[in-house]
Amino acid sequence: MSSAFAEGGWIPVLHSCQGADLSPALEWSGEPSDTRSFTLIVDDPDAPAGNWCHWLLYDVASQVHNLAQGYKPGKIGLSGANDFGKPGYGGPCPPEGDHPHRYLFTVFAVKTDKLDVKADTSAAVVGFNLHFNTLARAEIMGLFKR
Repeated sequence: MSSAFAEGGWIPVLHSCQGADLSPALEWSGEPSDTRSFTLIVDDPDAPAGNWCHWLLYDVASQVHNLAQGYKPGKIGLSGANDFGKPGYGGPCPPEGDHPHRYLFTVFAVKTDKLDVKADTSAAVVGFNLHFNTLARAEIMGLFKR
């Protein structure tokens, strides 16, 4: 869940390229008892070039159940490169005048402490590793339009 927006609701401008581009606060709970770590992937399946990764954070300790607004890489877990080419969060930034885009904030409960990937890896490589190591997942979807 997020205190910034409701499931299916509008993501505030603060969390977009038109605002301060701050990540929204996120919380999760109810993971399986054998969870060893978490992975977060935020993507836009409506991007003109296909699925676009806005945030990739993995190897987050199983004791962590929230991320504060404005999370910066290096605080916890490992940050992979988003599709903007940078580690950390890159907020919604669909083409002006395009239809509302969906932004999927997905938290994966992982059965290993660390995924078998290098630092700053791509979402595709993390996703491949998640395929074999995911115990459960939870998702919240927000909308944004410019």
